Amino acid sequence: MKIHNNYNNLTISKPVITSGVFDGVHVGHQEILNRVKAVAASISGESVVVTFWPHPRDVLKKVDSLKLINSIDEKLVLLERFGIHHVVIIPFTIELSKLSSKDYIADILVSKLNVNHLIIGYNHHFGHDRLGNFDLISEIASTYKFTTEQLTAKSINNVEISSTLIRKALLDGDVETANKYLGYQYQLTGNVIVGNKIGRTIGFPTANIKVTHNYKIVPKTGVYAVWVKINGKLHPAMLNIGFRPTLNEVTPQQTIEAHIIDFQDDIYGQELTIIFRNRVRNEIKFAGLEQLTKQLIADKEEVLKILGLK
Repeated sequence: MKIHNNYNNLTISKPVITSGVFDGVHVGHQEILNRVKAVAASISGESVVVTFWPHPRDVLKKVDSLKLINSIDEKLVLLERFGIHHVVIIPFTIELSKLSSKDYIADILVSKLNVNHLIIGYNHHFGHDRLGNFDLISEIASTYKFTTEQLTAKSINNVEISSTLIRKALLDGDVETANKYLGYQYQLTGNVIVGNKIGRTIGFPTANIKVTHNYKIVPKTGVYAVWVKINGKLHPAMLNIGFRPTLNEVTPQQTIEAHIIDFQDDIYGQELTIIFRNRVRNEIKFAGLEQLTKQLIADKEEVLKILGLK
């Protein structure tokens, strides 16, 4: 897959294009990608994804503290996994947001990328104030001699899949539903930092993790069954996201701590990736470390069952 950080001087054969943010690259997006690939193959052309970074809603401040499913690097990995030939990353700016729908198509998709066929999702709107829709695209397509199509919504159990829906599921701690809609397991990447080392005194040492990208969604507080990837190898782990209420900290800050099962290596400073499988329980304040330890023993058994290791 070729990654282009601007759209000048590109030579792409019969480009079949889809355009959008694609946060999550979820199962709905995947249907669009598969259709783009199929049409490109049928005309001996090349598949192209035009996407934007940073997220338009973040630039336009449509929401406060927008949290995202993917970093740009994660998004590119997923797009490559689905066999796309080219990804054009357009820096999203206030100036770009003022471009009309017609000018976006004419100046970028037609003049710069020479679009042959354009595919969009069921709810796709673009251009200034998101006034561009499929009717407008069809009108412009006839003027500039390219073809276009719009796909219907992807639904699971009569639920229309969207990035917004997945973000809500993650913030609610429902990683199982989020994973179903994503078509893969949600991930967080970060570095192992020094913690208070209390876990090791009760037989449950933890890796304290500082997430690499602060705009990534951290699921709701609680205990999770996860896999942890270190140096390309997966390890089973139980993860706690929360404020450690049992320790009665004066100014608690949210922590992300993974007890990697049957693992003793020193990994301070190393990067690891958390792969979420399921949520086990809420975070609980216990009377003391003894009660906490008993619960962690039970949590470990449950995590091993969820991960298929029991």
